[in-house]
Amino acid sequence: MDQPARKNRIEFNKLQKRLRRNAGKAIADYNMIEAGDKVMVCLSGGKDSFGMLEILMGLQRTAPIDFELVAVNLDQKQPGFPEHVLPQYLDSLGIPYHIIEKDTYSVVKSVIPEGKTTCGLCSRLRRGTLYGFAEEIGATKIALGHHRDDIVETLFLNLFYGGGLKAMPPKLLADDKRNIIIRPMAYCTEPDLEAFAEAKQFPIIPCNLCGSQENLQRQVIKQMLTDWDKQYPGRVETIFSAIQRVSPSQLADNKIFNFRDLMLDRSGESAHSAASSSDNSEKELPLAPAVQFIDALSLG
Repeated sequence: MDQPARKNRIEFNKLQKRLRRNAGKAIADYNMIEAGDKVMVCLSGGKDSFGMLEILMGLQRTAPIDFELVAVNLDQKQPGFPEHVLPQYLDSLGIPYHIIEKDTYSVVKSVIPEGKTTCGLCSRLRRGTLYGFAEEIGATKIALGHHRDDIVETLFLNLFYGGGLKAMPPKLLADDKRNIIIRPMAYCTEPDLEAFAEAKQFPIIPCNLCGSQENLQRQVIKQMLTDWDKQYPGRVETIFSAIQRVSPSQLADNKIFNFRDLMLDRSGESAHSAASSSDNSEKELPLAPAVQFIDALSLG
């Protein structure tokens, strides 16, 4: 093996190990996959879902518990959709899979005016179909390929355009409590998944329905975060860390913190007095880093 090829191989191994470590940590932190689970891996044909499937298959081989994986794609009958690509790819992997055919494309085009964003309705229709199918095949978890950058972008989409402080949770119980959604790639970055897809040469299928809508609000947010991270490296990482350390008493939502019934309690020593009487020679404990990488969770 020549020197450039050897270097590329080393870099790929580092990338794959990082993705597996981050996915393994997310799965462990949120107890995403348990012994005996049947995980329905939603495969859209994009880089993120291809990467998720590959990483989950690797973790399945080395994990200390047994669980099933089944890949599922929803063919929404978009014009020009290459129906042969995913079956050929999944056959080559030897993984059980299902292709669901449902013409949500026509429904979306008949309801949404020309030039308007179709992603919202499209995703709702897709989600409803996949949720129902998960019950049909007895899947206990539904795995989606959203990564760290998707989660942070969603936070700002809801903040700027929806007037709400919420993002995408790594693990979610559906409103009707009939399905649990997991996002194993929640700790993985988009650049890592892009590099992984390129190295693995996944047969990427573009989304013809929404791909032409260049001025989507998400694209605006994505560019904003990209610019921030260039100017202040690590900012997106810090924002994601903040999502994991929420202080309801420091916000203003009466539904998640009882501000109305706050009461004085001066029965004990005040915090100010305790601090003043403490040993001034004591040093403050250092703050925990924004993101910790735990090598012990590397599973390959």
